[in-house]
Amino acid sequence: MIPNPFLGVFFHWLGGLASGSFYVPYKGVRKWSWETYWLVGGFFSWIICPWLLAFLMTDDLAGVLRRQSAGTLWWTYFFGAMWGFGGLTFGLTMRYLGMSLGMGVALGYCAAFGTLVPPIFKAFMPRIPVDSSILDIARSVPGQVTLAGVGLCLVGIGIAAMAGLTKEREMPEAEKRKTIAEFNFTKGILVATFSGIMSACFSFALTAGNPIGDASAAAGTRALWTGLPKLVIVLLGGFTTNFLWCVLLNLRNRTGYQYFSCRIRPEHAGVVASGGGATPAGGRAAAALENDLRVPVLANYLFSALAGMTWYFQFFFYTMGETQMGRFRYASWTLHMASIIIFSTIWGWIFHEWKGSSRKAHRLIAAGIATLILSTIVIAVGARLKMRLETGG
Repeated sequence: MIPNPFLGVFFHWLGGLASGSFYVPYKGVRKWSWETYWLVGGFFSWIICPWLLAFLMTDDLAGVLRRQSAGTLWWTYFFGAMWGFGGLTFGLTMRYLGMSLGMGVALGYCAAFGTLVPPIFKAFMPRIPVDSSILDIARSVPGQVTLAGVGLCLVGIGIAAMAGLTKEREMPEAEKRKTIAEFNFTKGILVATFSGIMSACFSFALTAGNPIGDASAAAGTRALWTGLPKLVIVLLGGFTTNFLWCVLLNLRNRTGYQYFSCRIRPEHAGVVASGGGATPAGGRAAAALENDLRVPVLANYLFSALAGMTWYFQFFFYTMGETQMGRFRYASWTLHMASIIIFSTIWGWIFHEWKGSSRKAHRLIAAGIATLILSTIVIAVGARLKMRLETGG
């Protein structure tokens, strides 16, 4: 197959649209705790969709996976599990910062540390499937350009953080919570930092899983779909982390009954998720209280499933885009990050997350997002220089 980079860019931007939009259906979930709807959506994004689409669209899925070395399967799974910590806290970032600021900060870190985490790991674990250590990167011109892009990315994060701090100081508490029910700038920035750093591991899980894609191609799978089998292993790692944490929260918060019950317990009436905020129970008539305790279980499952499937399609299109990029494959991750930041910012404006804040806050968030996008371009230039040196092109 002859690569078509323009088609590859289109697929990457479709993936960015899916990723930047996946949290929107969760806004339709009512009277479920976060851990409940996150795990339901996760079953679709980490288990059901990867296995179903890989089975339907690739050849000999089971045989391809059986033929992999233990090392390939382990590192693909390991980096997937490390990504799982980032994916787990990504949802919390949306809760505390909203879609525009939350995704901008978290994905800014992801773009930056997506370049740095594997080389840092390699300094301590030389056998991991990464080309260069952090010291090797720092000694070369392409590496220095890439590190400059990382620094620019951190500047963008700082500008976006200043926008969030300005918003927090300017807007009354009631106004902030009209659009983001649990807005908490300090907690959100801490969570976004951790989420972005750990989410970067997804890029390296895909790299570690390249032998799986090669084996799928050898089994007769069309080139466009050869990335799907490795997603099965990567997302299994992510599922492990998220499943354990969500079940732990279900047990600690006594919310496990929500998967099966059409009523919430009275003690949870004021604390469970209710889309726009909590559901107050005190001082109401009996009929109104009864209505407050009813849970739209079917709708919650449908919204959570839609969110999970939308999330999965970001990497469905990502792997398709990679197969079309040819010698420009190095730019795949940065294209993905940039498109997610743009689409999530658009959603943030649609949901009026910055309504009521000053022009200064609007200018800061716009400048921060623009700087984050610019940083991904600089990182891509560094990768391009590296590829030219290696190929002599």
